[in-house]
Amino acid sequence: SLGPVLIAIILMIIISKFLARIIPGRGIALPFFIPPLFAVLFALMLAPHFAAPCAFISGVLGTLIGADLLNLKKVQKISPGFLSIGGAGVFDGIFLVGMASALLAGF
Repeated sequence: SLGPVLIAIILMIIISKFLARIIPGRGIALPFFIPPLFAVLFALMLAPHFAAPCAFISGVLGTLIGADLLNLKKVQKISPGFLSIGGAGVFDGIFLVGMASALLAGF
């Protein structure tokens, strides 16, 4: 069922939106452990039988929408000439969502 995944995505959007911070000169910052931790937690609670795909989908989409897309206007005001969505280096929260989802799939 798609319902639990949509709920998890919405919860991830809310968390990402309110915990993301705009840092002048760097862009959008979100503590790296937030997306994988909450994506796995919501997936286990809402969709225990398909937790790994739910964690991956909700973690990636929720973080991209909540932290990046919903903060576009703020970022454009601070640095109007440059924009990078979804990338903050090797230990980016979205990358870690994928890793956590893969680990979850093994259990």
